[in-house]
Amino acid sequence: MSILRLRSAISPLSSIRQYATAAAQPISVTSTRSNASAPILGNIEASWKTLPAEEQYEVYQQLEQLQKKDWKELTLDEKKAAYFVAFGPHGPRAPVSEPGHGLKVFGGVAAAVAAAFGFFTLAKSYSAPSPRTMTPEYQEQMNEYMKSQNMNPISGVSSEGYKGKGMVQSK
Repeated sequence: MSILRLRSAISPLSSIRQYATAAAQPISVTSTRSNASAPILGNIEASWKTLPAEEQYEVYQQLEQLQKKDWKELTLDEKKAAYFVAFGPHGPRAPVSEPGHGLKVFGGVAAAVAAAFGFFTLAKSYSAPSPRTMTPEYQEQMNEYMKSQNMNPISGVSSEGYKGKGMVQSK
């Protein structure tokens, strides 16, 4: 009696497993479908926009199966179609063709630059003044001090024939 209970408990599980393994099998592309879509692959660039979404998905699946093979065995049309479907100018990569798009982009960039400049000016107006060490007079005094202390006598301010600015960096 316990064997019968065990068998009845296992049978629904085995049918579920069989269904799950059958559903997990990849869908193979039939030879009639590949022959029927061979003209589509030959001129995919021209016919892609006119294909319904279901057929586009079927062509995508077919190309996905074809790409699993060795690429040396694929025809040139199949390679071109795979490249077009992956990287072609369709969907989000389609070029924008509405008039005035460039002007809108330019206006948006100009507005963003103006807003950034306005924010910078506002922040600069609320900032503290520059330190006293950034005045040209102070920096010239630093040059004189460096000469008096003979700092960097080989290539610096204290060297013979020095023609640079030294510490002066403010206008």
